[in-house]
Amino acid sequence: MQNCLAVAHRCRARSVSKPIHRALTKVSSYGRILTPHPPLEAIPIHSRSTPAYRPAGQIINPSAFSARRFATRATAPAPETPASAESDPSQPTCTAISPTLEQPNVYSFFERGTSTWQYVIADPNTLKAVIVDPVLDYDPASGAISTTTADGLLAFVKSNNLDIVMLLETHAHADHITAAQYLSKKLGGIPVAIGKRIVTVQERIAKIYGVPREWWDGAFHKYWEDGERFKIGEIECSVIHLPGHTPDHVGYMCGENLFVGDTIFYPDVGSARADFPGGSPTDLYNSIQRVLAMSPNTRVYAGHDYPPPTAVSTNEADRCYSLVSEQCEKNVHLKARLQEITASTSLQTQAGPSDDLAEKLMTAFIEWRAKRDRALGAPRLIHPALQINICAGKLPRADSEGRRLLKIPLRIPEGL
Repeated sequence: MQNCLAVAHRCRARSVSKPIHRALTKVSSYGRILTPHPPLEAIPIHSRSTPAYRPAGQIINPSAFSARRFATRATAPAPETPASAESDPSQPTCTAISPTLEQPNVYSFFERGTSTWQYVIADPNTLKAVIVDPVLDYDPASGAISTTTADGLLAFVKSNNLDIVMLLETHAHADHITAAQYLSKKLGGIPVAIGKRIVTVQERIAKIYGVPREWWDGAFHKYWEDGERFKIGEIECSVIHLPGHTPDHVGYMCGENLFVGDTIFYPDVGSARADFPGGSPTDLYNSIQRVLAMSPNTRVYAGHDYPPPTAVSTNEADRCYSLVSEQCEKNVHLKARLQEITASTSLQTQAGPSDDLAEKLMTAFIEWRAKRDRALGAPRLIHPALQINICAGKLPRADSEGRRLLKIPLRIPEGL
């Protein structure tokens, strides 16, 4: 695909795919399955002092990987991953150190249990920082929650004198539980921020699971407006509404780095599903085009990674981010649709793509994305994740016996 094809927004009906619809329908009052959760264990966190200045370009953790963009050459072998980096959640999977004070340092942490990328974005001048989409460990078989991954982030922050000022969520996740509430408490009550449309998602999901309004209403500390600006120390950032995967979805632009959550993944993975309640393949396509219209050198940091068997490298350290230019040229979901179109018509991609070709690409992607989503199963952690994440990571209240319980909707055949 030689060009990014940006097109005007088209309104199409939103729908929820059968796997998601089935997963979220019909809670039986007599057939309810309840999963107990133990309370979170407290860990000591030393009081923070004003962080010391660290010169730009200095690698904070010498054992961390240097960030390497999406591999395009088979002749560029992946470096061996040290065992300590594989097993220690306090070590970044890769590190992108800014050569100037105008751009942030980005520390990427890959959580393998849910294939989730977590990010620490830091101002190299003031060492003010934020954490994006942190993960709380959860074992669905036992119902056990642990904080190993989140504690790794805390250890990294402490050892590098970073001053975390905010926790950023891109959306209400359905595939992992957020550690935002836990980290907020451990870091002195710092705010948890999310896009303003989370309220609509909260209302819808709370109704499905019977989550009391007082438990989710106002659970987040900050609700972003579209295009709202904020600073991490002296680094300018902005909020970008990127609906499609979910209606509340936002991205964060910090310097030349865009954190897109579950909008677009790495070029050989493609795009996110768009069949959650309020999701829309049309909105997703337009959000992707908004990303692709940015500067070609913009770094795109995704929320997950699912390397295909054909990937040049499946080493997470090779796949920490991609460039907008690489997405334009190689994103498999867009490239495949464009190839299908050009194979069936006389239209060919030119330096300036025709409106007809752009329209065809949009239609082909929307139809393909909706069809693909209908064949996907529901995420493994959808029930606990949604119930907890609409509450900004707050666990359910304990009952009279000290148990914390979650609900699982049941599909019950007629007559049972």
